[in-house]
Amino acid sequence: MDRTPSDWPERALSTSSDLHTQLSIDDRNWHRLKSRWDRRGAELLSAALVTLLNEGEREDVKALTEQALGWISGELKDPGCPHH
Repeated sequence: MDRTPSDWPERALSTSSDLHTQLSIDDRNWHRLKSRWDRRGAELLSAALVTLLNEGEREDVKALTEQALGWISGELKDPGCPHH
C-alpha cells in the first residue's frame, strides 16, 4: 500500500502514545485489572489509535478495535490463568 506523508497534527502521535502508556495494564496491575471490561476496552482502543496514527495496517487497527468492542459489549471476558 502506498503511503503519503502524514496529515496528522504534529503532536497527535506523541499524545496518543502517552495516552496508551497511561491506559496500558502493566505487570503490577495485571491481575487486578485484567477482567475490567472498561480498562481492557480503553487499552485496546488506544492501541488501535496509536496503530492508526503510525500508519499501521488497516487489518491491525480493525482487529484491535473489534477486540475492544468485544470487551465493551461483554462478548469477551478474561479466561483466567491457566495455572489456577
